[in-house]
Amino acid sequence: MHYVIIGAGPAGVTAAENLRKFDRDAKISIIGDEKEPPYSRMALPYLLMNKIGESGSHLRKSPDHFTKLAINVMQQRVIALKADDKQLLLGGGDTLQYDKLLIATGSHPVKLAMPGIDLPGVLNCWTLADARQISQRVRKGARVVLLGAGFIGCIILEALVKSGAQLTVVEIGDRMVPRMMNEKAGALIKAWCVAKGVIVYTQTRITSVQRNACGTALLVKLDTGVYLAADVLVSAAGVKANIEFLQSSGIQTDDGILVDRHLQTNIADIYAAGDVAQGLDFSTDDYSVQAIQPTAVDHGLLAAKNMVGFREVINHGNINMNVLDTLGLIACSFGLWRGVDGGESVERCHPEGFQYINLQFADDVLVGATAIGLTQHVGVLRGLIQSKIRLGVWKQRLLQDPTRIMEAYIGSTQALGFNAPVL
Repeated sequence: MHYVIIGAGPAGVTAAENLRKFDRDAKISIIGDEKEPPYSRMALPYLLMNKIGESGSHLRKSPDHFTKLAINVMQQRVIALKADDKQLLLGGGDTLQYDKLLIATGSHPVKLAMPGIDLPGVLNCWTLADARQISQRVRKGARVVLLGAGFIGCIILEALVKSGAQLTVVEIGDRMVPRMMNEKAGALIKAWCVAKGVIVYTQTRITSVQRNACGTALLVKLDTGVYLAADVLVSAAGVKANIEFLQSSGIQTDDGILVDRHLQTNIADIYAAGDVAQGLDFSTDDYSVQAIQPTAVDHGLLAAKNMVGFREVINHGNINMNVLDTLGLIACSFGLWRGVDGGESVERCHPEGFQYINLQFADDVLVGATAIGLTQHVGVLRGLIQSKIRLGVWKQRLLQDPTRIMEAYIGSTQALGFNAPVL
């Protein structure tokens, strides 16, 4: 049996390791298209802040980890899939046969259709190669414009500030992190960043980038008519699933690869996991792409179990969860943080202390939550949402004071006769 995994990120590596655990005699291959050992993109900000070296970003620290597991890691690009022949076409014209295939190709940065987007000095922060370029260009006093204040942008924001750069953030939405925070919470994060010396434009679009007259800097034009002088523009405008190579393969795709509850595609023996998979959402029962590392790891394990034949193992859905550290301010959102039709909600905001909490209910079940500056609540919020515990009398108590979430967790689980762990 030859298991082939396209993608050397968390989903692919987790799947490969578990395939070896379940099938000791199989041949296992991971194909990655970067000339690096398998690494975590989530570690790149720590690399930029010099908290770790490049080896610290590697998913597995031992250089011979994959060799010991008899997992072949190939540095190649897959350019086409011939499902009828169970064959992959690789760059340079080589081919590779598989018996079962996992597609864990992840995602890539969105490239905006904008004049000047390809100029030197316009960078992404998505790969180790990107991080190297940013480290070379961003120094104390450098003028840096960050395009996008979403999850990815806010992750790298701290690294840019700690480099000593003069940072300006430009976000098209009406608040920071608009896909994970409501208006009040996003405005609070913006106020925090401004207090730390970051210039933040919201509801603003970059329309073009050009070189200045001397050719020594970039001129970033905003839709307000303002020009920003910059030494570096870092683009964090979102990501899209890596599915282009699947054209004409027969694999059904939408925003990502469509999979069933076993993470199998519409073609037998082909599975998908991680950022590229359009899998079941725990909260909505819809199928969507969740480009977050916890989902990728969960998918990797589940895919491996199904690839070896544990067909009773199904995906019960992954919870939409985001935990973000922006210059030391911890923010999180879980589940249906926007709420549900007919549901009740409660919020408390202490702007002077940069603290905020918002709870969303369906009947007496917590279905969504947002919190800022309240790190002690992170595990409890996730635990209550994921367990779907009925709160009973604790719902009314939370509507009166949402900061009593820990008491509600303990009280509602004890009422059921067990002590649920804080996740």
